[in-house]
Amino acid sequence: MRMKRNTEKREKSKKKLLKIVKIVSISLFLAIISYGGFIFIKMKNAYDSSTVNLERTGDKSDLREDEVTFNENPISILLLGIEDYSSKKKDGRADTQMVITLDPSTNVINMVTVPRDTRVNIENAGEFSGIHKMNSAYTYGDITGYGAVKLQIETVEKFLNIPIDNFIAINFEGFRDIVDALGGVSIDIKTGFWEENIYDGSKIDFNEGKSHLTGEESLAFVRMRKRAENAIYSREERQRQFLKATINQAISAGTIFKIGQLTDILGKNVETNLSLKEIYALQKKYTKSSDLSIKTIAIKGTDRRVDGSFYYIPEEKSLKKVSKKLRNILQLNNEKNFITNADFVE
Repeated sequence: MRMKRNTEKREKSKKKLLKIVKIVSISLFLAIISYGGFIFIKMKNAYDSSTVNLERTGDKSDLREDEVTFNENPISILLLGIEDYSSKKKDGRADTQMVITLDPSTNVINMVTVPRDTRVNIENAGEFSGIHKMNSAYTYGDITGYGAVKLQIETVEKFLNIPIDNFIAINFEGFRDIVDALGGVSIDIKTGFWEENIYDGSKIDFNEGKSHLTGEESLAFVRMRKRAENAIYSREERQRQFLKATINQAISAGTIFKIGQLTDILGKNVETNLSLKEIYALQKKYTKSSDLSIKTIAIKGTDRRVDGSFYYIPEEKSLKKVSKKLRNILQLNNEKNFITNADFVE
């Protein structure tokens, strides 16, 4: 009898324990779902505030005959680094401009830096239309109401004679925060130099050799252009070096951003026309690839003083060669006559 009561007692205890485990499990599951829903909503809200509609016909570049599909066709993305801290986020400048091409059939990223001081003819800028530096397009697009990003994209398209399918614009604060979200980036500094920290005016020293940079240090690293060292260690080279290091850091981390930090960075400091689906596809393909290759394509040219201002004057032959290479990568027909808005100053 006693054995029977003990058995019944153990069975009751076991059922009670299973019930508790079940309740805890369900509660935990519901908590995870609730948190996941909260994160998704937060992410969606942040993304929505970062999205820019370029108001293109058919939602594609005017230089595209057909709409491209992200995971099926080669595409181009314009990366913009916006300097707007000094103007309190009004009438900023496209301080950094870089075009990258992605081909879903390969693990190759091709990267072209567009010098900000390139002398070009800017159209659709109202009374400001005419010969200016490349980065002025963003400012004039904002001032005239045409659209800062829209005019900058169109100006780069006409310069390289290729369609720009997507863009990502990040201001300096977003740049800093993204690097910090990644845990910093490792750079092999080729030549030592120093640059001022835009946030507190302090001096940041960069010593030759390998170094792990924070967000503020990375910003100073890619911005320097007025020191003597820029002649042998150019800004464009440092920007390409930084982008490679950032991609490598994202791959080693296994994800581009930590979800909580991303939602804080988006909206306030980042603009894009990429969809969430495309962003996730980018992360999946290019941050988890073990054989990712990053190739750089340079536009040759010289710095010249014209009408009292310094410009970057590209070599026509080099620019034509770069344009042809990019068109081949994007699987576009090569035109017999090279068309560009660059002013070569004969």
